[in-house]
Amino acid sequence: MSEKNDQIKAKGFNIMNGTMIDTTPYQEEQALRNHAAIDFSKIKIGAKTLEDAVIDIGILKKINPRLANKENVLRAIYNYDLVQMREISEFFYKSSGIYSRILRYMAFMYRYDWCVTPYVNDDKVKKEKILEGFGKSLQLLDNFHVKYVLGDIALKVLRYGAYYGYKVETKQGIVLQELPPNYCRSKFYCGDKPAVEFNMKFFDTHFRDTAQRMKVLKMFPEEFARGYVLYKQGKLVPDFPGDDSGWYLLDVKNTVKFSMNGEDYPAFISVIPHILDLVDAQDLDKKKTMQRLLKIIIQKMPMDKNGDLIFDVDEAQQLHNNAIQMLGRAIGIDVLTTFADVEVANMADTTAASAQTDDLARVERQVYNEAGVSQMQFNTDGNIALEKSILNDEASMYNLLLQFEMFLNDLISKYNTNPKKLEYRAQILTTTIYNYKELSKLYKEQTQLGYSKILPQLALGQSQSSILANAYFENNVLDLVNVFIPPLMSSTMNTTILDRKKGGNAEAQGDGSEGAGRKEKPDDQKSEKTLQNRESMN
Repeated sequence: MSEKNDQIKAKGFNIMNGTMIDTTPYQEEQALRNHAAIDFSKIKIGAKTLEDAVIDIGILKKINPRLANKENVLRAIYNYDLVQMREISEFFYKSSGIYSRILRYMAFMYRYDWCVTPYVNDDKVKKEKILEGFGKSLQLLDNFHVKYVLGDIALKVLRYGAYYGYKVETKQGIVLQELPPNYCRSKFYCGDKPAVEFNMKFFDTHFRDTAQRMKVLKMFPEEFARGYVLYKQGKLVPDFPGDDSGWYLLDVKNTVKFSMNGEDYPAFISVIPHILDLVDAQDLDKKKTMQRLLKIIIQKMPMDKNGDLIFDVDEAQQLHNNAIQMLGRAIGIDVLTTFADVEVANMADTTAASAQTDDLARVERQVYNEAGVSQMQFNTDGNIALEKSILNDEASMYNLLLQFEMFLNDLISKYNTNPKKLEYRAQILTTTIYNYKELSKLYKEQTQLGYSKILPQLALGQSQSSILANAYFENNVLDLVNVFIPPLMSSTMNTTILDRKKGGNAEAQGDGSEGAGRKEKPDDQKSEKTLQNRESMN
């Protein structure tokens, strides 16, 4: 057996990538030279290749190393780099489901139900005059498509930090022409309206061809063409000596700006670093799962009592190849043939505290905590404190809702020719996708006290003009009041008829035989304990 040991020392052998290689001394020397070229991040698993458990995380960084970099994101926030922050927000809106879901949830939380109310301050104002301005106001806002436009603006405010627009009058009404936020700014107010400046470098930067630039200029209002001519002539007022940035102050009456609490950066930009941590944690969790699936079959060649090999190198190589062929199509299994003792050390923490901790859930929870949004709104597993969380989200968007209300009043202000006698005001209801049913019931109860009959229908999503049109058509044209007669009930029968019916008094007063007790609450208003008790009974 000593000859076999000498033969092994003379020939040498090497096991790499699931095969045993018989080498001569000069081949062994050549293999050592090529040792550095071997890719140890991959191992042979039967007939397939599987990435090793080497930490290689951050898929978003590979796609865009500039935007999906936590250090760059924090630096942009610290330097108040609006252009960089908007680019980062746009990238994550398209690539991160959590980020886009949060923005769409906040933007479309309110339903943007609205109404117009005439304020009559003089009894001498004629009814026809009131209805004329009222009808024009409703028609203007209906053609403006208030609900769709305001929802779209809210989403862009959250994505880019601010929305800049220019009012353009058409035959159908008024439309908003969106302006690129990176070329707009507002440093001061004119009354209660922000003064918007536009950078005329936009046309030279994005439209190098002269003919195309002229076509684009004609698509903008005439004021932009005048500003561009002044910019090319160098007649714009500079911010400082030598400034040629090309800022031109637009007409305050025609411009609009919406933002969250006066800030121009994306409202949820601080959530993105935690989203990057979550992506890295998910990649690491995937690597751990792959590592747990990996199995290595170790076949140790036997030795005699003197420590000599029983099999020679050729025989060991054949045994190794046989195992490889048998497990060639197996997934996650590799074969190691060795003459040495092998021990696998487990570096995982097996303590009870570590086993009970879900690291991935903890990182994901940090994303929603930074956003200030309850995670239960997207993956609901209970209703504890969820209602209060939604109220906080509504409060955070309420400032933007007030800006929208001021904008609608500005649109219909042209019909307020004599505000001291007659004025029309628009109002946006505080109906959300969560509370509109409840508010509609409250408005209905208020009608019993003599309040508005229109508000319950508005809360259900109907427009003010459609409510009035339906009421006129059903009552005056179709005469449904006399066609559809409600059945005789205690609420529609007079007391004389009730007294003639047997048991009428008992029926009118209610004997408590049916529907006794407190009415059951809907499931979203029940406590967690009540829901658990209901499930245990079933």
